Amino acid sequence: MGERGGFLKHEREAIHYRPLDERLADWNEVYARLPLVNVKTQAARCMDCAVPFCHSGCPLGNLIPEWNDLVYRDEWRAAIERLHATNNFPEFTGRLCPAPCEGSCVLAINAPAVSIKAIEVSIIDRAFDEGWVTPLPPSVKTGKRVAVVGSGPAGLAAAQQLTRAGHDVIVFERAANPGGLLRYGIPEFKMEKRILDRRLEQMRAEGTEFRCNADIGGNVAVDEIRREFDAIVLCGGSTIPRDLPVPGRELGGVHFAMDFLTSANKVQEGSLREPTISAEGKHVIIIGGGDTGADCLGTVHRQGAASVHQFEIMPRPPDERAQDNPWPSWPLIYRTSSAHEEGGTRVYSVGTDRFEGDEDGNVVALHGREVEMGMRDGRPTFEPVEGSEFTLKCDLALLAMGFAGPQRTGLLEQLGVEIDARGNVVRDKRWMTSVEGVFVAGDMGRGQSLIVWAIAEGRSAAAAVDAHLTGDSLLPAPLRA
Repeated sequence: MGERGGFLKHEREAIHYRPLDERLADWNEVYARLPLVNVKTQAARCMDCAVPFCHSGCPLGNLIPEWNDLVYRDEWRAAIERLHATNNFPEFTGRLCPAPCEGSCVLAINAPAVSIKAIEVSIIDRAFDEGWVTPLPPSVKTGKRVAVVGSGPAGLAAAQQLTRAGHDVIVFERAANPGGLLRYGIPEFKMEKRILDRRLEQMRAEGTEFRCNADIGGNVAVDEIRREFDAIVLCGGSTIPRDLPVPGRELGGVHFAMDFLTSANKVQEGSLREPTISAEGKHVIIIGGGDTGADCLGTVHRQGAASVHQFEIMPRPPDERAQDNPWPSWPLIYRTSSAHEEGGTRVYSVGTDRFEGDEDGNVVALHGREVEMGMRDGRPTFEPVEGSEFTLKCDLALLAMGFAGPQRTGLLEQLGVEIDARGNVVRDKRWMTSVEGVFVAGDMGRGQSLIVWAIAEGRSAAAAVDAHLTGDSLLPAPLRA
């Protein structure tokens, strides 16, 4: 694969970011494209490793060595065909996926991994530039109708696969525009919405229909959907945010992260003139050290915050793999995103005791303390460190602590699907819920996870639905339920 011994000759070159002062002055994507000659050099680093663990590291089973080799040989059109064979939306994963494939790259045992993510996004961006990404409508129609509820990555993947299999697919989205998390949760600087919209245009041309402002179980009756469609695929995501039950939580200026990000994204798309929640001139504290917290961080920078701290209750990860975190498992190491490069203070091993408010009921300070992590009955515990109390000025607090499952009221309640102990929708080996003909994919059944897992689940569920409706399916299914 690639150049013989290329991994010995060439240094790793990952995705570049635009200069700090430039990207902080706008909302455009932070990435700078790698020149194609550089991408070819990076593809040359792919080893003929006999057992490509990158396949198992990727939930989609992407054929990574194959398209690396094709890029090295300047066969870009063949490369996008191999990439699309396993991934409907490499432009999403190439920008947003944390790249578990790179963590399991054989080269990463004792050297920097192949720059798989940079190569992937370069292939799909060139394919769109060259006009190689075209609609693929079905040649034969089945006469079966499928409702996909939710237009995030799982819903879009399921819908595209089912449409191409010949079914009539309608995607129901309760928001004003399709895309789900991709539109309203991911900031513009991480993925410009034109990237999403051009893929939606392809899907519409293939025959997928989108109905927005359609809340199934709300303004659209569940019985109507059951009556009109031969199958339903639930892809509504994990949408209940984890709260922080401390004194002062009710104060003005304490918000869930997704409310803040949705407001900012609506301003960028033009549906809001001003954000309903703004960090301009404020002292901001983000509680949660994951990707959502980093998205908030980059957003408050661009809104002009006076200061920003990002809190994480867990200890700071090590710079290199710990002994109990060996290759090819995902490396639990300290990472710096583009937003962290832009400023702010990251604080680890801290907990929040309470929020302090003023006489008007608005937050003015956060009181917290350091914590020490332990284990009890196999679960982490966090004990306060005596004498470590602190107070920080705070005009805006954003809670970015993850999600606790899908919304139970409305759709799920009226369908009567079974819910597991974690609050997720139960499914069997056919991706079917406890209700016949109703399937589930993505975070709604899996729990909060990555975009790449959502796409893989959407593809797998689509194959199961196709088999349910026709007796068999030729659609690929990368995952087992």
